[in-house]
Amino acid sequence: MSAQLDGERRLLVVNPSEACRPLLSGLEESGWLLQTCGYEHVTANDSQIGLLDLNHEACLPPAALKPILERGACEWIAILRADMLHNRDMADFVGEWFFDYHTLPCDHERMHVALGRAYGMARLRSRRLAELQATPELLGDSRVMRELRALLSKLAPTDSSVLITGESGTGKELVARSLHRGSVRRVKPFVAINCGAIPEALIQSELFGHERGAFTGAAQRKIGRIEQANGGTLFLDEIGDLPHEMQVNLLRFLQERCIERVGGNQMIPVDVRVLAATHVDLVAAMREGRFREDLYYRLNVLPVHTAALRERTHDIPQLAEYFGRLYSQETGRRPRRYSAAAQLAMAHHAWPGNVRELANRVRRGQVLAEGKEVQPEDLGLADAEINVCLRGSLTEYREQAERQALTDALACHANNLSEAARVLDVSRPTLYRLLDKHALR
Repeated sequence: MSAQLDGERRLLVVNPSEACRPLLSGLEESGWLLQTCGYEHVTANDSQIGLLDLNHEACLPPAALKPILERGACEWIAILRADMLHNRDMADFVGEWFFDYHTLPCDHERMHVALGRAYGMARLRSRRLAELQATPELLGDSRVMRELRALLSKLAPTDSSVLITGESGTGKELVARSLHRGSVRRVKPFVAINCGAIPEALIQSELFGHERGAFTGAAQRKIGRIEQANGGTLFLDEIGDLPHEMQVNLLRFLQERCIERVGGNQMIPVDVRVLAATHVDLVAAMREGRFREDLYYRLNVLPVHTAALRERTHDIPQLAEYFGRLYSQETGRRPRRYSAAAQLAMAHHAWPGNVRELANRVRRGQVLAEGKEVQPEDLGLADAEINVCLRGSLTEYREQAERQALTDALACHANNLSEAARVLDVSRPTLYRLLDKHALR
């Protein structure tokens, strides 16, 4: 969509009635590129504005229109009779799902003003979406995230191999991309390959490439991922799933910095920085003979660990806000706020899927929320349990309770510390002292 915003003005008109025909002809004369379709054909398109005739006798009810509006990522304007807004459900529907509305009879000048405003908002939304998509997702103000960003700033300029460990969904590929962006190789390719997602019979060809006729089906030469990354960064995700035979070939490449395509006899020098990631305990895998010790030490020159989300619950509100803005920009809807109950449910959820799970639940919540706030049931957390971690002594238990109270207050009032202090019945200076004490500020 963004490619069109600086040029043609495109308008999608859904199921127009006869009363709209004069209006549409006037819009075409004014330079709008019109595309008309029925409800069933509203899909992702390059139109910036969508016009929906709610006055049409065959118009679907609001409940059936909502999924249709979600499919068209544009700014919607409703056309309807003025008396239809006397219906509270219709008024709520228009106010929630449409950028603007136009009441019959058609007023060409007023419609042009509405379309101009919607077009400007579409341009702004497109730029904002591009900014959000370009924003590094290593977000968070917790101590572990501050330490991680500080560590990456030291490791990025080097050319040494890095082994990134952590649970699934903790952002290991984001760490790898951050290392690439901070290196002198940032203008060269970043090539990622998931070692566990490629069949064992094909992984050698994927990594090293092959010559024409090397095997049945090899109709032409293929450049492997390692060679594609020449001059840049090669990211080997789920390195713990790499077959044992391929571990030998990868080790040889790391030692010699040359590859040989399958079916070829020429050694090709390749200059890449190798980053690897795994959620598998490679030390245990070495003991069991599933991972080569010499390869492990070649990869683990600089270790980086990504923390689980349950270890940095203070970052949940910021992450939820970021993903809420991102996914609302994609669907064209305004981001929904999170109710106090939803924020508490997120703060107490165990997050076994980590940040990836949070992103998916936020996306679901932004789509399913009916009102202005996302509720726990929209996130699939209606039955979330509060997980209390008992300590070995009364002092440790008090510390945990104090930290939990601060975390709950921040989850509900992250942007208003005065309100957080009021809820906790402490002064602002006391709140600041407690936040510093627990490294939550």
